[in-house]
Amino acid sequence: MSFTACPPRATVLYALEVPVRDGVVRGDTNFASSAVAYDSLSDAEKMKVDDLLVVHDVYGRRATTGTGTIDNDIRKQQPKVQHPFVRVHPITGRKCLYVSPGECVGVVGMADEEAVPLINGMAKRIPSEPFRYRHKWQAGDILMWDNCAVQHLATFDYKWPDERRLIWRITVGATSTM
Repeated sequence: MSFTACPPRATVLYALEVPVRDGVVRGDTNFASSAVAYDSLSDAEKMKVDDLLVVHDVYGRRATTGTGTIDNDIRKQQPKVQHPFVRVHPITGRKCLYVSPGECVGVVGMADEEAVPLINGMAKRIPSEPFRYRHKWQAGDILMWDNCAVQHLATFDYKWPDERRLIWRITVGATSTM
């Protein structure tokens, strides 16, 4: 939800039903530490991104992936927002990369030809193996994470609606853009 002016502070997922095919649970979720990804940057890379503002657009990712086509007309009208490329955690003070491919469509004051490759390169780094945890869901699992320091993405290796995945989501609000 980086496309909102004040993204949620934390998210909770509660699995009610998980898809299973041939005895294998589908629909895992990958979690990645954007704080550890930031820590892995060279000093030169940190200097390049530390003070940048990124433009987030909910329609940007959907236009690229083709997801959520039912409400694309509404999403196109949603205002774009700006957030720091590097967020400072409001409690720990730790720096975290805050970019994702598609949803981040530009950098304030930077030509798109330079901005988009920079965004995509840094975004690609976050879910790389050393910073990632893959959760295999079971009905009844509850997970909670810090949206400032962790990114998540479900795997879509199941066939909806034949293979149903029902997970309740609760987001905990924030008081600032952090």
